[in-house]
Amino acid sequence: MNLLEVRNISKTFGKLVAVSDVSLAVKPGELRAIIGPNGAGKTTFFNMISGFLRPTGGSVVFDEKDVTALPAHERVTIGMARTFQITEIFPELTVRENLRIPVEVAAGYRLSPWLSKDTDGEIRASVAHLLQMSGLTEKADRLVGELSHGDQRATEIMMALALKPRLLLLDEPTAGMGDQETYDITQLIRRLHKDQNLTIVLIEHDMRVVFHLADRIMVLAEGKMLAEGTPKEIAANEAVQAAYLGKAAA
Repeated sequence: MNLLEVRNISKTFGKLVAVSDVSLAVKPGELRAIIGPNGAGKTTFFNMISGFLRPTGGSVVFDEKDVTALPAHERVTIGMARTFQITEIFPELTVRENLRIPVEVAAGYRLSPWLSKDTDGEIRASVAHLLQMSGLTEKADRLVGELSHGDQRATEIMMALALKPRLLLLDEPTAGMGDQETYDITQLIRRLHKDQNLTIVLIEHDMRVVFHLADRIMVLAEGKMLAEGTPKEIAANEAVQAAYLGKAAA
């Protein structure tokens, strides 16, 4: 059984065909990467999976249920969570406060003005666990806006994880990072995948990250699937090398 199935999905904007007849099947516990040159349709494809765009054709099936018409916020409630290419955090709040918000949402206390002592303790414990998993415990009470880009991204990923997703969608998680930050975020994603058995689909531009993490890779070019396979198969694919990887695949 597949957790996610994207079936012959397409998206047009007027006469522009952004994505054309692309399919994807992701099994539970799999880490799948989507790569391709700029303008390949990766973000449009992601937006259709996560519900931010309605496809022109085709369907999205999650856990054997057709969710094509389901808006983004409702997909969160059934087990999808997503980060964005531009980091989405609350910079004026601390790391702890940023994490507490989605923890409360996931626990069903989004609009509750008052929490019992026991409930507050459970939420604090959940936040502490997320901090420990991300390596941010020592920075828990610092304003997120004061942190490095890597720590901000780690905070955003943990905010998504706090929603208790079965599918985590990561849009270019290492964009704009130096080598050390890229390594740290790559290790965080690996831990979430292996230790939490989390199903992850990510768009990524850094081939080192892709080939280090992914079980399978899908390559998009000009809105169409160019190739799909294991990292070894993709690295050896001449069409992929010509379209995108070049020397990076050597």
